[in-house]
Amino acid sequence: MLTVAFMVTLNATPTLSEWHTYDQAIMGTTIRVELWHADPRQALEASNQVFAEMRRIDRLMSPFKTDSELSAINVSTSKEPVKVSSELFQLIKTSKRISDMSGGIFDISFSSVGYLYDYRAGKKPTDLQIKRLVGSINYRAIKLDETNSSISLEHGGMKLDLGGIGKGYAVDRSIEILRNLHIQHAIVTAGGDSRVLGDHRGRDWVVGIQAPRNRSVVATAIPLTDAAISTSGDYERFFIEDGVRFHHIINPKTGDSARLVQSASVIGPESTIADALSTTVFILGVKRGIELIETLPEYDVIFIDQHSKLHFSSGLQPAIAPDVPAN
Repeated sequence: MLTVAFMVTLNATPTLSEWHTYDQAIMGTTIRVELWHADPRQALEASNQVFAEMRRIDRLMSPFKTDSELSAINVSTSKEPVKVSSELFQLIKTSKRISDMSGGIFDISFSSVGYLYDYRAGKKPTDLQIKRLVGSINYRAIKLDETNSSISLEHGGMKLDLGGIGKGYAVDRSIEILRNLHIQHAIVTAGGDSRVLGDHRGRDWVVGIQAPRNRSVVATAIPLTDAAISTSGDYERFFIEDGVRFHHIINPKTGDSARLVQSASVIGPESTIADALSTTVFILGVKRGIELIETLPEYDVIFIDQHSKLHFSSGLQPAIAPDVPAN
């Protein structure tokens, strides 16, 4: 499929449009690059550099690839330090900083319990398993040694997962690549994480936030220029058992899915931070989530609560009113 897209791009009849859009499946989601360029070949090369960077980061940080650096940490003996690249070290350091700021609500060791969920198969850990393992969710037990760029896990059975920050980081790296190629107008999207470079040729980019319970509906839309938006929702990976929705955003305090809201979208200058914050405020819920965001002047949040009602932090007003209700 990707080869066909390549050939169509090169052989198509030239048009007045200079927007180029490319998609590939990486990191368990669809990666989309849309950019403005006069030369289709250079546009294609730029997008291929983005896709290559996404794959590189996935090989480095995926908990599902046995040869990744993150997997090496997860399979190491308790307290045994694992030397990692400066890149992974710094991202885990950033993750711990956000954990401190959020009082442990953002915690990349959530996978100590989270790995037992299988959303495709509709399986979850037992109450006994959660009770036994939830104590291993503790970001403070992730020990960083700056002198040799090594990481150790103090609790046996701890597992790390960068799913709440890794895609945002990959989007930031992709925007950096495009900027270095002198591209001035672009958007890169990885699942719920998007960042725009410049504007949409004299207009804002407009990014829609879908209604979680009716995904053909745009609940609201936000105009963006040189900004990032990250959405965390309970509708991407989930199953329902006895009327209860189990999804992939785990409350580290309980080991169970967080259920105070349907989605949380954070807007700010960096995808890395917006990604982590959207996970954090989703778990916190509307009141506490807005309180946290209000302490961060560069960031804002939009919630869709469990009644499909929209809530905005003080830095936002509804940009485009929804045509239909969110439910």
